[in-house]
Amino acid sequence: MRFSGWSTALLALLAGALFGPLMAWRRFGPLDFWWGMSLSVGALVFLSCAADKSQRSALLQDWKNGLAGKIGLGILSALVLYGVFWVGNEVSRAVLPAAAKDIAAVYGFKQDAAILRIGLLIIFVIGPGEEFFWRGFLQRRWQKRLGLFSGWLLAAGFYALVHVPSENPMLVLSALVCGLY
Repeated sequence: MRFSGWSTALLALLAGALFGPLMAWRRFGPLDFWWGMSLSVGALVFLSCAADKSQRSALLQDWKNGLAGKIGLGILSALVLYGVFWVGNEVSRAVLPAAAKDIAAVYGFKQDAAILRIGLLIIFVIGPGEEFFWRGFLQRRWQKRLGLFSGWLLAAGFYALVHVPSENPMLVLSALVCGLY
């Protein structure tokens, strides 16, 4: 299938349709949040590759060239982002004491899932898949169409928007920070 603006729009809408209910109900049918998130991200990566040959090529290039460096950069980025959120957590609790409830609710996404399973899914499926779909597919295309700055803002804003059904302002703000990062 040849890439078009319509395929980008349809996949963006599909992302909203998948992630919105997942954020609201923390389930994906019979699956808990973590399996549901992994399945959704995997489906979006697969569909983005099916919609655009250059997306497939980019994924294959990532596997072939400099994978160790990219993994290292991903780990470093995750550590920096962890630091940003640690500071944000402390500042939010100090400035907005009511935010503590919303911050604690984010950890409710854990449910009864084992920490090891959550960690493995985040490291091997969710983290790379979200980067590949949100930045590699949506943001890249929106930047080509709208310009670097506008495409970046639209992608970050849309990433935050799909978190709105969680009804958790701190999670939405965190998603916006991640999208802008």
